[in-house]
Amino acid sequence: MSPEVGGSPSLSALISAVVVIAHIAICVAALGVIPGNRKPSTGMAWLILILAVPFLGLTAFLLFGSTHVERRRHDKQRQVNDLVRERTAAMPTGDATSGWSVALTSAATLNRNLGTLPVVAGNTVELHPDYDGYFAAMTEAVDAATRFVHAEFYISAWDNTTGDFFDALVRASERGVSVRLLFDHLGSRGGSGYREMLTRLDQARIAWRAMLPIAPLRGQVRRPDLRNHRKILVVDNTTGFMGSQNLIETTYGVPRNQKEGREYVELNVGVRGPVVRELNLVFATDWYSETDEVLADELQPPSDPHSDLTTGQVECQVLPSGPGFATENNLRLFTTLIYSAHTRLSITSPYFVPDESLLYAITTAAQRGVEVELFVSAEPDQFMVGHAQCSYYQELLDAGVKIYMYPGPWILHSKHFSVDDQVAVIGSSNMDMRSFSLNYEVVMMLVGGDLLARMRAAEDKYRSVSQLLAADEWRARPRSSRFVDNLMRLTAALQ
Repeated sequence: MSPEVGGSPSLSALISAVVVIAHIAICVAALGVIPGNRKPSTGMAWLILILAVPFLGLTAFLLFGSTHVERRRHDKQRQVNDLVRERTAAMPTGDATSGWSVALTSAATLNRNLGTLPVVAGNTVELHPDYDGYFAAMTEAVDAATRFVHAEFYISAWDNTTGDFFDALVRASERGVSVRLLFDHLGSRGGSGYREMLTRLDQARIAWRAMLPIAPLRGQVRRPDLRNHRKILVVDNTTGFMGSQNLIETTYGVPRNQKEGREYVELNVGVRGPVVRELNLVFATDWYSETDEVLADELQPPSDPHSDLTTGQVECQVLPSGPGFATENNLRLFTTLIYSAHTRLSITSPYFVPDESLLYAITTAAQRGVEVELFVSAEPDQFMVGHAQCSYYQELLDAGVKIYMYPGPWILHSKHFSVDDQVAVIGSSNMDMRSFSLNYEVVMMLVGGDLLARMRAAEDKYRSVSQLLAADEWRARPRSSRFVDNLMRLTAALQ
């Protein structure tokens, strides 16, 4: 039977023509739209996906192609930044950076221009490498609270490991202390006991909010993987904690982790001194973004560096970053400090998926004679990120970077780096494209005292148990592994 009646094209032919025209239109539009205001690698990754599978690629781009949050979040961040700039205008950077190198002073100026917070001197910093010990220290601080407790964690779970900490929050609320808790909506809700945690928080009269909630029926719609990854605790503006550790037991409640004995290795800091107010400003900004409540007393600048709150010899500067900022604050700081390295650069990042600028900074440092080492987990806990990370190893090894593989089943989840014997940076930020563009993060730059020596001791401990990756052995790995690595590297650029 003829496919045409009276010379008219069949329905199937019309559908095919429409599909072809739509295919061409999508590809042409993508070529003109996607490269705008994106890194070349990101734009190219999206173009490859859309040109290869136009309809699927377009759908993925509409869901995940934008890194922008609502205008009101940008407006709130700008309001807080303007307030902090006004209140810290009388605190010149030079007061706290006297004796610093030109490179470090320049990095401090960069941080202040990007994140508004100044360097403050006179802080005491304690390193917390022990998982349970960190919870014990935070619990002790909460039990001593008299005014307020502000807690903010990407993942929060009320379990056997965190129970004492939550019980301390309850005790604090019962004695009249103002207790506020923020946790990421998607980061926390996947764990067992989530609903029970919410019920217990309500019963304890603890004020809580889920950050960046996804609730289409209430008009809360955004790219789902834009998350708040910060981990902060502030007590009475005198004691603060921050770092890589989430508020959950050490296997993250994952049955497979429990079966394999997989636990997470962390490094955090406890601080006292003027820098605590900077951490509280970050919390207050996020609380304002989620609740519209202005914490007027908390939105105060760091105290005078000569006040009674100065307790130690470490100069500190907090740098927030995330979609609410116009720039990739953490990436700019990282590359600035790495280019300043003269003798030694030590990096610890569980998820190492750098963009071109960071990769060039690190390999350039190694090629100009800096001793560069990278600590990563031998057994990654995420398939896609783990393979994407592996795709960078050969280039790093060829440049002279030493890669140390922290043994399984443990996951080295610490996030920090140190440059020469001058400066260390620690916080929630990985050295990956997600932390630079998609996550709200917070890091702290630390200089002075014996902090660097203590940081070196932590790095030495990593090295003592890790295996150095051999370049020849890595080069000889199966082609199938390299294929998967490179494919996952492409997906990592879809941001």
